Amino acid sequence: MGAVADAALATGGTVIGVMPEVLFDKEIGHTGLTQMHVVRNLHERKAMMADLSDAFVALPGGYGTLEEICEVITWSQLSLHRKPCGFVNVAGYWDPMIRMFDHAVREEFLKAANRNIVLVDDDIEGLLTKMTAWRPNDEAKWIESTER
Repeated sequence: MGAVADAALATGGTVIGVMPEVLFDKEIGHTGLTQMHVVRNLHERKAMMADLSDAFVALPGGYGTLEEICEVITWSQLSLHRKPCGFVNVAGYWDPMIRMFDHAVREEFLKAANRNIVLVDDDIEGLLTKMTAWRPNDEAKWIESTER
């Protein structure tokens, strides 16, 4: 996250950090951000990040990245927000996850309309183009399957 923040700042971008106290105390918080919010816990962090965000992008990462992106995808499915969600699939990193989403559709645990919530591209420029064109489908969760 620090490298991404540094790159954005180097090009004149605005970077807002949101960090729970427990991590801020254990880690060195980035001191050069445009703004840094220190919140009480991870739940407050996720809520604030969702409120501050225009879109959600997952770069290659671990458990925290998976948990956070899947949560905002679920929120989109439930029409709790109207913001695009996507994966930057660097060197195929997210291929297994994308295959899992497609598998969930085939097994009828996920409707195809909801699979379309997730945008994927190999590079950020391509993903941003897709995010700009994306439109939410508020009915997606409740579309009845005609295939049985």
